[in-house]
Amino acid sequence: MHLRNAYVGAQYGMNKILWKQQATPYDADYARWCAEQGALLREGRAEAVDTANLAEEIETLGRSEQRELENRLNVLLVHLLKWRYQPERRSASWRGTIVEQRNRIARRLSESPSLQAYPASILPEEYESARLIAAGETGLNEAVFPVICPFVINEVLDKAFYPDEA
Repeated sequence: MHLRNAYVGAQYGMNKILWKQQATPYDADYARWCAEQGALLREGRAEAVDTANLAEEIETLGRSEQRELENRLNVLLVHLLKWRYQPERRSASWRGTIVEQRNRIARRLSESPSLQAYPASILPEEYESARLIAAGETGLNEAVFPVICPFVINEVLDKAFYPDEA
């Protein structure tokens, strides 16, 4: 299959490139394959789209949004635990990390409203991991940190919430 036109220009980025050559296989050059699939869709040539791989990529994008929330929630929980259980070591860096993670989580949730309930659903699992990480990073005994998350999701995501000392 051939795609119309030549290169549109580097200033438009990879997703705006139109190719005039044989289609690239999915596993040969991923970036080029993506650009070609985008070009085919923009041209209305759905019959030429690699639908099986494109569907998988779209599903993967949704899962990556969930993984992003998981990672950011984990980092946020680690820092909230450190904030509560090592008050003498509180720093602008810890506060900055807490602010950054909350902002990025909020941005992700505003971009994907269907994920609004996701942070609450993964809180217990992410807390379990964060508890172990916090123990390792602080040097405190794991038993210092409660087995069950001491915060509710509204507190975790609340930009004004900073836990008091233990």
